[in-house]
Order: sequence, then C-alpha cells, then structure tokens
Amino acid sequence: MTDFLAQDIKFLPGVGPKRAELLKKELNIETFGDLLYYFPFKYIDRTKFYKISEIHAQMPHIQVKGKITSMELVGSGPRQRLVAQFRDDTGSMELIWFQGIKWQKENLKLNATCTIFGKPSDFGGKINVVHPEIESEGDISLSPSGIFQAFYNTTENLKKGFIQSRMIHKMILNLVERMKGKIPETLPQSLISQIKLMSREEALMNIHKPVSTHDLKNARFRLKFEELFLIQLKILGLKHHREDKFKGYPFTRVGYNFNTFYHKHLPFPLTEAQKRVIREIRKDMGRDIQMNRLLQGDVGSGKTLVALMTALIAFDNGFQACLMAPTEILAQQHFATISRMVGGMSVSTGLLTGSTKAAERAVIHEKLLSGEMLFLIGTHALIEDTVNFNRLGLVIIDEQHRFGVAQRARLWQKNDTIPPHVLVMTATPIPRTLAMTVYGDLDVSVIDELPPGRKPIQTMHFFDNKRREVYRFMKSQLQQGRQIYMVYPLITESEKSDLKNLEEGFRHISEEFTEFQVGMVHGRMKPGEKDAGMQQFKEGKTRIMVATTVIEVGVDVPNATVMVIESAERFGLSQLHQLRGRVGRGADQSYCILMSSYKITNESRKRLGTMVRTNDGFEIAEVDMKLRGPGDIEGTQQSGIGFDLKIANLSKDAPILEMARNVAKDILDKDPQLATAEYQILRKSLNTGKATEFDWAVIS
Repeated sequence: MTDFLAQDIKFLPGVGPKRAELLKKELNIETFGDLLYYFPFKYIDRTKFYKISEIHAQMPHIQVKGKITSMELVGSGPRQRLVAQFRDDTGSMELIWFQGIKWQKENLKLNATCTIFGKPSDFGGKINVVHPEIESEGDISLSPSGIFQAFYNTTENLKKGFIQSRMIHKMILNLVERMKGKIPETLPQSLISQIKLMSREEALMNIHKPVSTHDLKNARFRLKFEELFLIQLKILGLKHHREDKFKGYPFTRVGYNFNTFYHKHLPFPLTEAQKRVIREIRKDMGRDIQMNRLLQGDVGSGKTLVALMTALIAFDNGFQACLMAPTEILAQQHFATISRMVGGMSVSTGLLTGSTKAAERAVIHEKLLSGEMLFLIGTHALIEDTVNFNRLGLVIIDEQHRFGVAQRARLWQKNDTIPPHVLVMTATPIPRTLAMTVYGDLDVSVIDELPPGRKPIQTMHFFDNKRREVYRFMKSQLQQGRQIYMVYPLITESEKSDLKNLEEGFRHISEEFTEFQVGMVHGRMKPGEKDAGMQQFKEGKTRIMVATTVIEVGVDVPNATVMVIESAERFGLSQLHQLRGRVGRGADQSYCILMSSYKITNESRKRLGTMVRTNDGFEIAEVDMKLRGPGDIEGTQQSGIGFDLKIANLSKDAPILEMARNVAKDILDKDPQLATAEYQILRKSLNTGKATEFDWAVIS
C-alpha cells in the first residue's frame, strides 16, 4: 500500500518528466507522498461573488461573473500586454496578461459567460486584475472543489515553468481522486479513537479539498498532532533508550563540601528558583542513571552558583568535575568567581585555556590524574586528548549552543565505562515549545527569578535625532563614576562598511568624551588584543567600551550601567536581550538605550517595542519565535537541528504539542520498546516517517 505514496511524481497525469524535475529542484517533491504533504498556506472562500461596482483595490481576492466583451494588444516587444474588457450588469473592468498572451488570445471566448478570480488593483483610476483565473460556464474540471480554494507557495522558477498555485492544486486534486483506499494509517486505532482523530486519508483529502470549515479544522488538527506526536515519540524514545543504556554514578551523599559552602560561604541567599533547581539536580544525580539536564536562566540569574553547588555534590561523592566555557575570558571569569566563592575551602581548582603555558599544563595534567585537582575550568582546551581525569563525575557546559556536537561528546567520553553526569547551561531563554522539541530528550530546569537587590534594567528607544540628549545622559553617568558599553552591528566580519562605522564611532566618541578613556574591541582583533581590551574595561581603566557583539557573552563588569546599541534595528531580539544583560550586574540602576534610524520596518518596531516593554527573557524568546520562526532561534541551528515541520507551528500549536508529548510519554511508559502488536504501527511510522530525518540525540 505504501507503494502508492512512494511512486515517482512524473507518473501522475499532468506532471511528466519536465515538470517533475522542476518540482524536485524547487520544492523537493519527488513522490506522490511528497506532493500530498505539500500543504496549502491559505484558503479563499469561493462561494462569494462580487459585482464590479463593489470592487476596490484593497480587497485580497474577488470572484465575478460576467462576459469578456473585447481584447486588444497594447505596447510592443517585452512590454507587450493583452488587455481585455470584462463587464457585468453594474460596470466594466480590465483583465491584463503579460505572459501566455498567444494562448489566451486563442482560448478566450468573447461574449460568453465566465467567472474570473484574482487580486484587484488600481491603475490610472481603473480597476483591473492581472493574470486572472478564468472558468467558462459549465467547465467542471477547472472549478474549485468544495467551498474553499487552496493556495500553495511557489517559486519564481516554477512560475516561469507555468507551475503556479492553481497548477499545483490541480495536480493534487488529481492525486486525491486516485488515492482512495491507498493511504495506510500511521497511528494505532486505539489512539485515533481516544483523541477522536480523522483518519489519515480523510485528513489528507480535507486539507487539500475542504468542503466545510469543520472538516478543515479537523484535518489540520489530525495532521499537526501526527507530526508533533511522532517527533515527541522519537525524542522521548531516545531518552528512554539513553537512560536504559547509560548508567550513571549515583551521588547519594550530600556531605562536608556542600554543607560547609551552604552554611559558611554562600555569597548571598539562594532564590527560591535556585533552591528548586538544586533539588531537581540532586534528585537526578542520586539515581544510577546519567543526568542529562539543561539549566536555563537569564543573564545574572545565578547559574554559576548552581553549577558550583552541583560540583560540590560530585566532590562529596569522591568525583571530579569540569566546566567548559566558549571563550577564554568567560572561562577566566568563571575561574575567578568560583575560586573566590570556595576561598578557605579545600577545593583544588584549575584553569586550562589555549594560552596556559606548557609548564602549568603539565602540573594540571598531573593533579587531574592523581585526583588532587577536583575542579577544572576551561575552554575547548578541556577536550584535548592529553587531558585525562582520575574520576570525572560531572561535566558542566556553559552557553552550550556555542560548541559543536562533536566537541560536547568528546568531553563526556573522558570516562571509559560510565559517562559523567551532564549539566548544560544557557542564558539564551528558549520558548517552552522549542525546549520541548529541540531539547526534548533533556530534563529542563529554569531559574526564572533574579537575586534580590537587582534592579530591572530600564530600556529606552531613541531615534538618531535625539543623539545629543543621549550623550548628555551618558556624561551624567560617567561623572557619577559609571562605565558604558557602546555596541555597533558587525553582522559578518567581511562587512567593511560595518567596520568603518565602528571605527568612525570610536573616533566620534573619543572626540565627544575627551575627558574619559575610550576603548575598542571587535572580532577582527587577535584574541590577545581583544582580551586585553576587555580586561582594561573590567579594571575600570577604560570608561567607555566601543565594541561589536563580541561582548555579548563576556566579562562581568558590575560598574557598567549603560548599554547603548547603535542601529538596534539590525539586531535580533535574542541578541538585543543578551547585550542588555551585560549591564545591571551591580546594585546601581542600569539602562539600555536602543538607537535607530526613523525609517525602520514594522517588524523592527515590534522588536524594539518588545525590548522597551519587558525584561522577561522568556517572553522575549516567545515574541522572537513568532517573528522569526523556530529554525532561526539562536541555538537550534548551531546544534545541528533543523526544522522541517510541514504543517505544525511551534509558536502557535503549543496545546497540540503538549498533548502530543503527554500521549507519547504515556505510551512509552507502558511499552518503551513499542513491542506490542498495538504499537507495531508506530515502530513502522518512526522508521519511515519524517521524524527520523534529524538526529535528535545530538543535543547533549
């Protein structure tokens, strides 16, 4: 039966080899199944007819019954067009063709009743429709089926090959007529009955040829549920498999190190969110299953403290831990922070980066192997083959989306038999639906609360004409002893105009603020120069730091209270939020100033308005996903995860995703191997379906 869906698209009447090649190249459609799963992006109600006197150019689509009374060729050469007069009993309008003129002239019948359908426009005060669809009275083969006409996305190359939305719809309707009784089910009958789903065949028929809004709604629900359910079944199946295959070290003891730190060295009281997350981690590591947990928390929420307390549990159980950060400066910051926190305790901590000298490396390697060094913090240098541990029990990865899959895997393969527990951290808030999909095989902990005493950052948006006002504010902050970041967009390192803007900005700021030291860092500088520049800012020698986004994840400077982002409209929401998180690290009120030109798109206005309205990283992430789509959210592309959802939408279909995940979880709790006769159909669907196209296991 599946042979029907696997048939080559060229064998469908009306397609042929030439069109098949174009469909494959442009839309990746090769089989009958691919075409059936190429879903419409919108539907137009074809039951409504207009009179010409009612039509105006702002209408999306119109359908009119009337007669073509005359035709004439206008212009010559490539600008030639065919113009026809179309009349009903209320007036007349023009129909215009720029392509296919010869065919239209030969086939259009004058003074015969027909229906035209298309998008109206206004040219020289006259209403016209360019390239309308025309149906002669009684032409059943071309009339839309049901009350809706489905519209499909096409490309320029398809249009040149005369494969427009209408042609795709015609091909699909041709296929729908042939598919009856040939579409195998992908879900068990018990599940279809439980959730009251349409059959797969009915859903595919109604998605392309809906006869009522009720049937269309049910078809969309069935197809969205199936798509999300199979993905969740795959992800949660991998989690079951991993928990079954990879045993972990049970950290049952919470002893001297943890308790001493908690009672005597805690720098500030834990927030309720931190306490909850530590309890989740303790419970996880207490089992004999490898922990695989994602720790999400906004910039400044106290993830490093949670990571340290997790490491202390490892030490209490006789194991070592390591923390890998994406940049040398961030690794140094973690090392300095953690060393300060455990000062006075017998916790041996080391720092290993690309610039660690050979003699120091030798000492670190020796102490790691002997077990004397408990905690190693560093960069990619940690994954080198020469770095070996005595008993590695915990791997912590900071800003994990900045590391490749292979790099992360090499770190937790440092143990020969039992892998260490893994805690991956990110300050990039991830929408809940995205976390359930991209990080679905990880357990997720969220620190959704800032430490007490932190004041919310005030965010303002100014157009360029308010620059003098912004400079006056900056001066007042500098005179109070504060420091300032000024960030310029450098989207790619090859954009010379961006680098020029940055350098001009540096010169301009240096001239404007002559009494203050101004520094500059950007991605084209050598790592040593960049780190030295950031270090000077950290030490307060530089008062204004002119930079690109290299400071997005970087040094903690509590005295920096102002972040000015130039051409803010060129940044994504996630990036703006990350940049804003560089200030507000101390007790003083901090500010983020977004500068933009007056001419910006509506989407840019929405982004900047969101930044001004809220400091909540998760709300910002949700808006970001709605604006950009899930595939562009920071972290998903870098993780090697793509999104090829055919019909579901992660930003709109959260309730369906939640239901799909719960159903998948219930099934796997009952039958982890999907071994019973009832679930054999699911095994088959997973092995042949789209859910297997991505390696969902690569995340951790």
